[in-house]
Amino acid sequence: MTTEPAVRPLTVLSDDDQLFRDTIRQFARKELAPKVREMDDAGLFDKRLLTQFFELGLMGIEIPEEYGGQGGTFLQALIAIEEIAAVDPSAGVIVDVQNTLVNNAVVRWATPEQKRRLLPRLATDTTASYALSEAGAGSDAFALTTRAVADGDDYLVTGRKLWITNAYEAGLYLVFATVNPEAGYKGITCFIVERNMPGFTVGRKEDKLGIRASSTCELILDSVRVPRANILGEIGKGYRIAIETLNEGRIGIGAQMTGLAQGALTHAIAYAKQRKQFGKAIAEFQAIQLDLARMATDVETSRLLVYNAARLRDSGRPFLQEAAMAKYWSSQVAETVASRAVEIFGGVGFTKDYPVEKLYRDAKIGRIYEGTSNMQMLTIAKQLLS
Repeated sequence: MTTEPAVRPLTVLSDDDQLFRDTIRQFARKELAPKVREMDDAGLFDKRLLTQFFELGLMGIEIPEEYGGQGGTFLQALIAIEEIAAVDPSAGVIVDVQNTLVNNAVVRWATPEQKRRLLPRLATDTTASYALSEAGAGSDAFALTTRAVADGDDYLVTGRKLWITNAYEAGLYLVFATVNPEAGYKGITCFIVERNMPGFTVGRKEDKLGIRASSTCELILDSVRVPRANILGEIGKGYRIAIETLNEGRIGIGAQMTGLAQGALTHAIAYAKQRKQFGKAIAEFQAIQLDLARMATDVETSRLLVYNAARLRDSGRPFLQEAAMAKYWSSQVAETVASRAVEIFGGVGFTKDYPVEKLYRDAKIGRIYEGTSNMQMLTIAKQLLS
Protein backbone atom coordinates (compact mmCIF):
# COMPACT_ATOMS: atom_id res chain seq x y z
CA MET A 1 0.00 0.00 0.00
CA THR A 2 1.36 3.41 -0.93
CA THR A 3 1.02 6.31 1.44
CA GLU A 4 -0.01 9.63 0.00
CA PRO A 5 2.35 12.48 0.93
CA ALA A 6 1.00 14.76 3.61
CA VAL A 7 -0.47 17.98 2.27
CA ARG A 8 0.44 20.99 4.39
CA PRO A 9 -2.38 23.51 4.95
CA LEU A 10 -1.57 27.00 3.71
CA THR A 11 -1.08 28.54 7.14
CA VAL A 12 0.80 25.59 8.68
CA LEU A 13 4.49 26.40 8.58
CA SER A 14 7.52 24.14 8.40
CA ASP A 15 9.62 23.82 11.56
CA ASP A 16 12.17 26.27 10.16
CA ASP A 17 9.49 28.80 9.19
CA GLN A 18 7.83 28.42 12.58
CA LEU A 19 11.11 29.10 14.38
CA PHE A 20 11.74 32.07 12.10
CA ARG A 21 8.28 33.48 12.83
CA ASP A 22 8.65 33.04 16.58
CA THR A 23 12.01 34.81 16.55
CA ILE A 24 10.62 37.79 14.63
CA ARG A 25 7.52 37.92 16.82
CA GLN A 26 9.58 37.99 20.00
CA PHE A 27 11.83 40.71 18.61
CA ALA A 28 8.87 42.82 17.48
CA ARG A 29 7.15 42.64 20.85
CA LYS A 30 10.27 43.17 22.93
CA GLU A 31 12.37 45.65 20.93
CA LEU A 32 9.96 47.33 18.51
CA ALA A 33 6.75 47.75 20.51
CA PRO A 34 8.15 50.14 23.17
CA LYS A 35 9.27 52.60 20.48
CA VAL A 36 6.20 52.65 18.23
CA ARG A 37 4.37 55.61 19.74
CA GLU A 38 7.48 57.78 19.99
CA MET A 39 8.42 57.09 16.36
CA ASP A 40 4.88 57.80 15.17
CA ASP A 41 4.74 61.11 17.02
CA ALA A 42 8.15 62.15 15.67
CA GLY A 43 7.49 60.82 12.16
CA LEU A 44 10.95 59.29 12.24
CA PHE A 45 12.23 55.72 12.38
CA ASP A 46 14.74 54.85 15.11
CA LYS A 47 18.19 54.31 13.54
CA ARG A 48 19.10 51.77 16.21
CA LEU A 49 16.12 49.64 15.25
CA LEU A 50 17.18 49.79 11.62
CA THR A 51 20.62 48.53 12.66
CA GLN A 52 18.92 45.69 14.54
CA PHE A 53 16.91 44.83 11.42
CA PHE A 54 20.17 44.32 9.53
CA GLU A 55 21.76 42.37 12.38
CA LEU A 56 18.76 40.00 12.45
CA GLY A 57 18.97 39.50 8.69
CA LEU A 58 15.55 41.05 8.11
CA MET A 59 16.76 43.28 5.28
CA GLY A 60 18.23 40.50 3.16
CA ILE A 61 15.94 37.51 3.64
CA GLU A 62 16.07 36.18 0.06
CA ILE A 63 19.60 37.36 -0.70
CA PRO A 64 21.84 34.28 -1.16
CA GLU A 65 24.16 33.43 1.70
CA GLU A 66 27.23 33.93 -0.50
CA TYR A 67 26.39 37.66 -0.52
CA GLY A 68 25.74 37.87 3.21
CA GLY A 69 21.98 37.30 3.06
CA GLN A 70 19.78 34.70 4.72
CA GLY A 71 19.19 32.56 1.61
CA GLY A 72 15.54 32.33 2.66
CA THR A 73 12.25 32.14 0.78
CA PHE A 74 9.72 34.71 -0.34
CA LEU A 75 7.26 33.24 2.15
CA GLN A 76 9.73 33.90 4.95
CA ALA A 77 10.00 37.53 3.87
CA LEU A 78 6.21 37.79 4.10
CA ILE A 79 6.17 36.12 7.51
CA ALA A 80 8.63 38.75 8.74
CA ILE A 81 6.60 41.60 7.24
CA GLU A 82 3.39 40.26 8.78
CA GLU A 83 4.83 39.81 12.28
CA ILE A 84 6.50 43.22 12.31
CA ALA A 85 3.41 44.98 10.90
CA ALA A 86 1.27 43.46 13.66
CA VAL A 87 3.28 45.65 16.04
CA ASP A 88 4.10 48.58 13.75
CA PRO A 89 3.06 48.79 10.07
CA SER A 90 5.65 51.56 9.56
CA ALA A 91 8.40 49.08 10.37
CA GLY A 92 6.69 46.46 8.24
CA VAL A 93 6.83 48.60 5.11
CA ILE A 94 10.55 49.32 5.60
CA VAL A 95 11.28 45.58 5.56
CA ASP A 96 8.74 45.07 2.76
CA VAL A 97 10.25 47.52 0.25
CA GLN A 98 13.80 46.32 0.91
CA ASN A 99 12.95 42.66 0.35
CA THR A 100 10.06 42.40 -2.10
CA LEU A 101 11.02 45.27 -4.39
CA VAL A 102 14.69 46.24 -4.27
CA ASN A 103 16.38 42.97 -3.33
CA ASN A 104 14.19 40.97 -5.71
CA ALA A 105 15.00 43.31 -8.58
CA VAL A 106 18.74 43.14 -7.95
CA VAL A 107 18.83 39.35 -7.47
CA ARG A 108 16.87 38.79 -10.68
CA TRP A 109 18.21 41.48 -13.01
CA ALA A 110 21.70 42.49 -11.87
CA THR A 111 24.89 41.40 -13.60
CA PRO A 112 27.32 39.20 -11.60
CA GLU A 113 29.48 42.27 -10.98
CA GLN A 114 26.51 44.31 -9.77
CA LYS A 115 25.46 41.50 -7.44
CA ARG A 116 28.94 41.33 -5.91
CA ARG A 117 28.89 45.09 -5.45
CA LEU A 118 25.33 45.62 -4.20
CA LEU A 119 23.92 42.53 -2.49
CA PRO A 120 26.35 42.45 0.48
CA ARG A 121 25.45 46.07 1.21
CA LEU A 122 21.71 45.47 0.92
CA ALA A 123 21.99 42.50 3.25
CA THR A 124 24.12 44.10 5.94
CA ASP A 125 23.98 47.89 6.16
CA THR A 126 22.34 49.80 3.28
CA THR A 127 18.65 50.66 3.16
CA ALA A 128 17.31 51.07 -0.37
CA SER A 129 14.44 52.79 -2.17
CA TYR A 130 12.40 52.00 -5.25
CA ALA A 131 11.83 55.24 -7.18
CA LEU A 132 9.10 54.87 -9.79
CA SER A 133 6.28 57.31 -8.90
CA GLU A 134 6.12 60.90 -10.08
CA ALA A 135 3.61 63.75 -9.85
CA GLY A 136 1.97 62.61 -13.10
CA ALA A 137 2.83 58.93 -12.86
CA GLY A 138 0.87 57.14 -10.16
CA SER A 139 -1.59 54.49 -11.31
CA ASP A 140 -0.37 55.35 -14.81
CA ALA A 141 3.12 54.32 -13.71
CA PHE A 142 4.74 54.57 -17.13
CA ALA A 143 3.74 58.20 -17.73
CA LEU A 144 6.98 59.21 -16.02
CA THR A 145 8.99 62.17 -17.30
CA THR A 146 12.34 61.67 -15.54
CA ARG A 147 14.84 61.73 -18.41
CA ALA A 148 18.16 59.95 -18.92
CA VAL A 149 20.42 61.30 -21.66
CA ALA A 150 23.50 59.42 -22.86
CA ASP A 151 26.79 61.26 -22.32
CA GLY A 152 29.81 59.17 -23.25
CA ASP A 153 30.00 56.17 -20.91
CA ASP A 154 27.44 57.71 -18.58
CA TYR A 155 23.84 58.87 -18.49
CA LEU A 156 22.69 62.21 -17.12
CA VAL A 157 19.46 61.67 -15.20
CA THR A 158 17.13 64.61 -14.54
CA GLY A 159 13.68 64.69 -12.96
CA ARG A 160 11.65 64.46 -9.77
CA LYS A 161 10.27 61.42 -7.98
CA LEU A 162 7.45 61.59 -5.43
CA TRP A 163 6.14 59.31 -2.67
CA ILE A 164 9.38 57.33 -2.41
CA THR A 165 9.39 54.97 0.57
CA ASN A 166 12.57 54.57 2.66
CA ALA A 167 14.05 57.59 0.86
CA TYR A 168 15.17 59.40 4.03
CA GLU A 169 17.14 56.41 5.34
CA ALA A 170 18.32 55.00 2.01
CA GLY A 171 21.82 55.01 0.60
CA LEU A 172 20.84 53.33 -2.66
CA TYR A 173 17.97 54.01 -5.07
CA LEU A 174 16.52 52.17 -8.05
CA VAL A 175 15.44 55.10 -10.23
CA PHE A 176 13.24 54.57 -13.28
CA ALA A 177 13.78 57.04 -16.12
CA THR A 178 13.13 57.14 -19.84
CA VAL A 179 15.97 57.20 -22.35
CA ASN A 180 13.54 57.80 -25.21
CA PRO A 181 10.18 59.49 -24.50
CA GLU A 182 8.95 58.75 -28.03
CA ALA A 183 9.27 55.01 -27.35
CA GLY A 184 6.73 55.12 -24.53
CA TYR A 185 7.14 52.38 -21.95
CA LYS A 186 9.84 50.77 -24.11
CA GLY A 187 12.16 53.66 -23.31
CA ILE A 188 12.02 53.16 -19.55
CA THR A 189 15.29 52.07 -17.95
CA CYS A 190 16.23 51.32 -14.34
CA PHE A 191 19.30 53.11 -12.96
CA ILE A 192 21.18 52.33 -9.73
CA VAL A 193 21.71 55.71 -8.07
CA GLU A 194 23.90 56.26 -5.02
CA ARG A 195 22.91 58.88 -2.46
CA ASN A 196 26.28 60.67 -2.69
CA MET A 197 26.16 61.19 -6.46
CA PRO A 198 26.45 64.92 -7.37
CA GLY A 199 23.12 66.43 -8.37
CA PHE A 200 21.07 63.95 -6.33
CA THR A 201 19.02 65.32 -3.41
CA VAL A 202 16.48 63.81 -1.05
CA GLY A 203 13.79 66.47 -0.85
CA ARG A 204 10.81 67.14 1.37
CA LYS A 205 9.65 64.42 3.73
CA GLU A 206 5.87 64.02 3.67
CA ASP A 207 3.84 64.59 6.86
CA LYS A 208 1.41 61.69 6.57
CA LEU A 209 -1.83 60.45 8.12
CA GLY A 210 -0.43 56.99 8.88
CA ILE A 211 2.73 54.85 8.75
CA ARG A 212 4.37 58.08 9.86
CA ALA A 213 7.70 56.54 10.94
CA SER A 214 8.17 55.16 7.42
CA SER A 215 9.75 57.94 5.40
CA THR A 216 8.09 59.11 2.18
CA CYS A 217 10.11 61.75 0.33
CA GLU A 218 10.64 63.56 -2.91
CA LEU A 219 13.81 62.79 -4.88
CA ILE A 220 15.39 65.55 -6.98
CA LEU A 221 17.77 64.58 -9.77
CA ASP A 222 19.62 67.41 -11.51
CA SER A 223 21.84 65.95 -14.26
CA VAL A 224 22.98 63.12 -12.00
CA ARG A 225 25.83 61.34 -13.75
CA VAL A 226 25.15 57.61 -13.62
CA PRO A 227 27.67 55.17 -15.18
CA ARG A 228 26.40 52.67 -17.72
CA ALA A 229 27.62 50.02 -15.30
CA ASN A 230 24.77 51.15 -13.02
CA ILE A 231 22.00 50.24 -15.43
CA LEU A 232 19.94 47.41 -13.96
CA GLY A 233 18.87 44.98 -16.66
CA GLU A 234 18.82 46.24 -20.23
CA ILE A 235 18.26 49.72 -21.63
CA GLY A 236 14.56 50.08 -22.38
CA LYS A 237 13.55 47.08 -20.24
CA GLY A 238 12.87 48.98 -17.03
CA TYR A 239 9.13 48.55 -17.50
CA ARG A 240 9.55 44.79 -17.21
CA ILE A 241 11.53 45.12 -13.98
CA ALA A 242 8.82 47.40 -12.60
CA ILE A 243 5.94 45.12 -13.55
CA GLU A 244 7.49 41.93 -12.21
CA THR A 245 8.74 43.37 -8.93
CA LEU A 246 5.50 45.24 -8.23
CA ASN A 247 3.55 42.02 -8.66
CA GLU A 248 5.61 40.54 -5.84
CA GLY A 249 5.47 43.78 -3.88
CA ARG A 250 1.69 43.61 -3.81
CA ILE A 251 1.88 40.34 -1.93
CA GLY A 252 4.19 42.10 0.49
CA ILE A 253 1.57 44.80 1.05
CA GLY A 254 -0.92 41.98 1.60
CA ALA A 255 1.30 40.61 4.35
CA GLN A 256 1.67 44.06 5.87
CA MET A 257 -2.10 44.64 5.92
CA THR A 258 -2.75 41.14 7.28
CA GLY A 259 -0.30 41.78 10.10
CA LEU A 260 -1.93 45.12 10.84
CA ALA A 261 -5.38 43.51 10.99
CA GLN A 262 -4.08 40.73 13.23
CA GLY A 263 -2.57 43.29 15.56
CA ALA A 264 -5.88 45.18 15.77
CA LEU A 265 -7.78 41.94 16.43
CA THR A 266 -5.34 40.88 19.15
CA HIS A 267 -5.73 44.23 20.93
CA ALA A 268 -9.52 44.06 20.60
CA ILE A 269 -9.74 40.57 22.11
CA ALA A 270 -7.53 41.50 25.05
CA TYR A 271 -9.50 44.69 25.75
CA ALA A 272 -12.88 42.94 25.45
CA LYS A 273 -11.81 40.45 28.12
CA GLN A 274 -10.59 43.20 30.44
CA ARG A 275 -13.20 45.97 29.99
CA LYS A 276 -16.24 45.63 32.26
CA GLN A 277 -19.70 47.14 31.79
CA PHE A 278 -22.92 46.29 33.59
CA GLY A 279 -20.98 44.05 35.94
CA LYS A 280 -19.26 41.80 33.37
CA ALA A 281 -16.57 41.83 30.70
CA ILE A 282 -17.83 43.17 27.39
CA ALA A 283 -16.51 39.97 25.77
CA GLU A 284 -19.55 38.26 27.31
CA PHE A 285 -21.94 40.35 25.24
CA GLN A 286 -23.09 38.68 22.06
CA ALA A 287 -22.70 41.83 19.96
CA ILE A 288 -19.00 42.00 20.83
CA GLN A 289 -18.57 38.29 20.18
CA LEU A 290 -20.11 38.65 16.72
CA ASP A 291 -17.78 41.54 15.92
CA LEU A 292 -14.73 39.56 17.01
CA ALA A 293 -15.88 36.53 15.00
CA ARG A 294 -16.26 38.62 11.83
CA MET A 295 -12.88 40.26 12.39
CA ALA A 296 -11.13 36.91 12.91
CA THR A 297 -12.73 35.43 9.80
CA ASP A 298 -11.67 38.40 7.70
CA VAL A 299 -8.09 38.20 8.98
CA GLU A 300 -7.92 34.50 8.20
CA THR A 301 -9.21 34.94 4.65
CA SER A 302 -6.63 37.69 4.12
CA ARG A 303 -3.82 35.47 5.39
CA LEU A 304 -4.93 32.57 3.19
CA LEU A 305 -4.84 34.75 0.07
CA VAL A 306 -1.41 36.13 0.96
CA TYR A 307 0.13 32.74 1.78
CA ASN A 308 -1.35 31.17 -1.34
CA ALA A 309 0.12 33.89 -3.56
CA ALA A 310 3.48 33.55 -1.80
CA ARG A 311 3.59 29.78 -2.19
CA LEU A 312 2.68 30.10 -5.87
CA ARG A 313 5.56 32.52 -6.33
CA ASP A 314 8.01 30.30 -4.45
CA SER A 315 6.98 27.31 -6.56
CA GLY A 316 7.55 29.20 -9.81
CA ARG A 317 3.89 29.23 -10.84
CA PRO A 318 1.87 32.18 -12.18
CA PHE A 319 0.59 34.41 -9.37
CA LEU A 320 -0.49 37.72 -10.96
CA GLN A 321 -4.21 37.30 -10.26
CA GLU A 322 -3.61 35.89 -6.79
CA ALA A 323 -1.25 38.76 -5.90
CA ALA A 324 -3.87 41.32 -6.94
CA MET A 325 -6.54 39.49 -4.94
CA ALA A 326 -4.30 39.35 -1.87
CA LYS A 327 -3.47 43.05 -2.06
CA TYR A 328 -7.05 44.12 -2.73
CA TRP A 329 -8.68 42.02 -0.03
CA SER A 330 -6.07 42.48 2.70
CA SER A 331 -6.29 46.27 2.40
CA GLN A 332 -10.07 46.10 2.77
CA VAL A 333 -9.73 43.82 5.77
CA ALA A 334 -7.11 45.97 7.49
CA GLU A 335 -9.30 49.05 7.31
CA THR A 336 -12.46 47.24 8.43
CA VAL A 337 -10.86 45.30 11.28
CA ALA A 338 -8.94 48.32 12.59
CA SER A 339 -12.17 50.36 12.53
CA ARG A 340 -14.06 47.70 14.48
CA ALA A 341 -11.22 47.49 16.97
CA VAL A 342 -11.52 51.22 17.63
CA GLU A 343 -15.26 50.75 18.24
CA ILE A 344 -14.70 47.87 20.67
CA PHE A 345 -12.34 50.10 22.64
CA GLY A 346 -15.01 52.80 22.66
CA GLY A 347 -14.00 56.31 23.63
CA VAL A 348 -10.45 55.37 24.60
CA GLY A 349 -9.98 53.77 21.20
CA PHE A 350 -10.25 57.26 19.72
CA THR A 351 -7.29 58.48 21.76
CA LYS A 352 -3.56 58.03 21.26
CA ASP A 353 -3.30 56.33 24.65
CA TYR A 354 -4.25 53.02 23.01
CA PRO A 355 -2.66 51.41 19.93
CA VAL A 356 -5.76 50.82 17.78
CA GLU A 357 -6.06 54.52 16.86
CA LYS A 358 -2.67 54.32 15.15
CA LEU A 359 -3.49 51.06 13.38
CA TYR A 360 -6.67 52.64 12.02
CA ARG A 361 -4.64 55.53 10.56
CA ASP A 362 -1.99 53.16 9.22
CA ALA A 363 -4.57 50.99 7.44
CA LYS A 364 -5.73 53.61 4.94
CA ILE A 365 -2.59 53.54 2.81
CA GLY A 366 -3.10 49.85 2.00
CA ARG A 367 -5.80 50.69 -0.53
CA ILE A 368 -3.59 53.28 -2.22
CA TYR A 369 0.09 52.40 -2.61
CA GLU A 370 1.64 49.83 -4.94
CA GLY A 371 -1.56 49.85 -6.97
CA THR A 372 -4.91 51.18 -5.77
CA SER A 373 -7.81 48.86 -5.02
CA ASN A 374 -9.42 49.84 -8.33
CA MET A 375 -6.25 48.90 -10.22
CA GLN A 376 -6.15 45.53 -8.46
CA MET A 377 -9.76 44.81 -9.43
CA LEU A 378 -9.03 45.74 -13.05
CA THR A 379 -6.06 43.34 -13.00
CA ILE A 380 -8.24 40.56 -11.60
CA ALA A 381 -10.96 41.20 -14.18
CA LYS A 382 -8.44 41.21 -17.02
CA GLN A 383 -7.13 37.82 -15.92
CA LEU A 384 -10.66 36.42 -15.61
CA LEU A 385 -11.58 37.58 -19.11
CA SER A 386 -8.36 36.70 -20.89
